Amino acid sequence: MPPNVVFKALSDATRREILQLLREGDLTAGEIAEQFDITRPSVSHHLNVLKQANLVQDVREGQNIYYSLNTTVFQELIGWFYRIMQTPDQSGRGKPKRKE
Repeated sequence: MPPNVVFKALSDATRREILQLLREGDLTAGEIAEQFDITRPSVSHHLNVLKQANLVQDVREGQNIYYSLNTTVFQELIGWFYRIMQTPDQSGRGKPKRKE
């Protein structure tokens, strides 16, 4: 997943709060909506953005759809940050060239 899609999803405070809720365990959209003072369609929109970024997964169980964190994307994102934070010597590529 390109980092820009993930960053866009993480840029919204409500979506970050939804991710915090899902840290505690899987929840239905209704259970998530109960935690916010916004409409259910708005919660649904936020969940769709999180799904497009692959930050959450959904599984149907009977009539309910449960949402859960996809920790793999977070691990990939941490790896991306780690690579960005490496100095040129650590990456093995030498110093970056400056444009004159």
